[in-house]
Amino acid sequence: MLKLGTEELLRTYCAKHPEIAEIEAPLRACIERLVDCFSKGGQLLICGNGGSCADADHIVGELVKAFRLKRPLTAPLAEAMREHGLQGELLADHLQEGLPAINLGAHASLLTAMMNDVGGKYMYAQQVVAYGREGDILLGISTSGNSEDVLCAGLAAKAKGLWTLGLTGRTGGRMESVFDLVLHGAADTTEGVQDVHSVIYHTICACIEYQCWGEG
Repeated sequence: MLKLGTEELLRTYCAKHPEIAEIEAPLRACIERLVDCFSKGGQLLICGNGGSCADADHIVGELVKAFRLKRPLTAPLAEAMREHGLQGELLADHLQEGLPAINLGAHASLLTAMMNDVGGKYMYAQQVVAYGREGDILLGISTSGNSEDVLCAGLAAKAKGLWTLGLTGRTGGRMESVFDLVLHGAADTTEGVQDVHSVIYHTICACIEYQCWGEG
């Protein structure tokens, strides 16, 4: 269940962006599922191609460090750092809590090895096999909904017990039949879909952060 402040934040995004209001119910379900995953020690794996890979990096940046709110370290962790002298004091003063999110498209050596040795369509699925744990979440981003490497990652994730979330365009493509929940960017061009995706994932990241660090 979302905090009152998180609900207000979500309503603010919906009021400002009609494309968000259209998907409020599945968006809320997505936020609740991600919060539950992180609260249980799970992680978010993200994959996409081209601009969608850049979006994956953007999402990682909003989750691993502070986005809109301060995220002070827990007292036990800060104290453990301070036991290590001046450098530990600096770490405790400058570091912040984060949420574990990994862009599977960020590992050039691994990706090129997979493309050369096995085939590019399997490069994300291989990482899901290596990193994924039951209870984690895979977010696949594809404006067409038909990216083969993202679809393969979705199938591998389901086999490993991950919950799968898709971010796609107006129709959803083949992702509709593979991913557990699909959020649609209602636009008719690739760049239009990506513009909507930006609003969607900023809404998700802001709401998750408030749910974890905002006032009750």
